Amino acid sequence: MTQNNTPAPESLIAELTQLVGQDKVLLNEPMSRHTTFQIGGPVDAMVLPGTEEQAAAVIRACAAAGVTPWLIGLGSNLLVSDDGLRGVAVKLAQNLADVQVDGDRLICQAGASNEQVAAIALEHGLAGYEFASGIPGTIGGAAIMNAGAYDGDFSTVAESVRCVTPAGELVEVSAADAAWSYRHSMMMDAGYLVVGATLRLTPDDPAAIKARMDDLRERRESKQPLEMPSAGSTFKRPEGYFAGKLIQDSGCQGLSVGGAQVSTKHAGFVVNTGGATAADVLGLIKAVQERVMEHDGVAMEPEVRMWGF
Repeated sequence: MTQNNTPAPESLIAELTQLVGQDKVLLNEPMSRHTTFQIGGPVDAMVLPGTEEQAAAVIRACAAAGVTPWLIGLGSNLLVSDDGLRGVAVKLAQNLADVQVDGDRLICQAGASNEQVAAIALEHGLAGYEFASGIPGTIGGAAIMNAGAYDGDFSTVAESVRCVTPAGELVEVSAADAAWSYRHSMMMDAGYLVVGATLRLTPDDPAAIKARMDDLRERRESKQPLEMPSAGSTFKRPEGYFAGKLIQDSGCQGLSVGGAQVSTKHAGFVVNTGGATAADVLGLIKAVQERVMEHDGVAMEPEVRMWGF
């Protein structure tokens, strides 16, 4: 397979257009429209499959052409280069977004947002996904990253995930085989495209579920810079530390590079104050890493995925 950042052959784009339809293949599409940072240059082709079978067929076509596709949900944990991306991006958000309720299970397509899934769980009196109600992103992204917040994470409620392998084969991965750990999964390592997940939740009083969701929302809104474009928490939590406190203690809160700033509301977030470039964000991340290392001797590892650099 060729590296990701290789131009998409015209023959591949023609085949993808046949598979999903011309209106579902966006050429030279700005990635800034598809990331919560609102940053990123154009990708050669963005494909929007409408079914799990279409998604598998798209992956097979890319594999046959020797192109490793970029896999994107809502782009909520992503920084894309100002130069953009060569090749093909496959986006499931808002296209593959169906959620079915089967007793205490939710059978979700990967493009469904965490907020949408949490709302459906509430509607049916099912508890366990409240922690994710305010996490920007999709079920697919949550499965890949083992998304978590407020003492909950995806692995605690997932029964299985449906995936497409890099060769384009549809497979079911059990919770045990997913090998979830902090912000990590087997699917991430293997380059799988998650197209769906089955969640096993617990029946509960809808009023109690709503009260927990409201409490978490208020805590997020009071502490996090949700009113500004960002990619969520910028750094992973170093073992034995809190990322935000390390950044604060090193004097980085409010630090800016171009349009990128360490949030004055929560030091764990880098925000786009307006017109920030990927280069600005990358420069700010490096500045924070250097200052924290100098002040506390702790290596700060970005949680944000970085494409095209």
